[in-house]
Amino acid sequence: MHVLIVTAHPDPASYTHAAVARLVDGLKSVPGTTHEILDLASSGFDPLFGVADNDLFHVGGQTPADVIDQQARVDKADVLVLAFPVYWWSMPAVMKGWIDRVFIRNWAFDDDPARKTTGLLGRLKGQVVAIGGVDIGTYERRGYLDAMKAQIVQGIFGYCGIQPIGLDLLLPIDQPAAEQGLQDAFDIGRRVATSN
Repeated sequence: MHVLIVTAHPDPASYTHAAVARLVDGLKSVPGTTHEILDLASSGFDPLFGVADNDLFHVGGQTPADVIDQQARVDKADVLVLAFPVYWWSMPAVMKGWIDRVFIRNWAFDDDPARKTTGLLGRLKGQVVAIGGVDIGTYERRGYLDAMKAQIVQGIFGYCGIQPIGLDLLLPIDQPAAEQGLQDAFDIGRRVATSN
């Protein structure tokens, strides 16, 4: 099994990167699992959905080379993991822009008006690892976790046919919770590696 981990935090010393490292440790604990990390904060990928992307969506044409390269990374994977710090109850803009530009019609989905929308990435499984900075009660009271599930698990994974493994929220708001979150990240890696 090959796992593509897409992450987005500008500080390599961040808790997000520490959680990704522990997730990788969990993956490595299962024989036969390989992985690749795409760090969008340092990759140089342009996440701006510009005029050319808009024209491609509405008119068609040639997919840009940088998008084709990213699609090839996803195509190699059996599992896609999105691991990110929660910004405004969602993913960072660079990750959303990556999805906007890469998960395009005729590769990620088909929405022919004569038929219903069809997800084209049904061979792929998806896992979300969100890292938040407030307690779980805040997420529950305000419906933030449900909003992320609707937006990412249903709205992106579901729309594209990606089979969800889960959405896990790590909340390193104090030292014990931070340590537990890193253990949870390891366990998520093992769960992802054994999800076939």
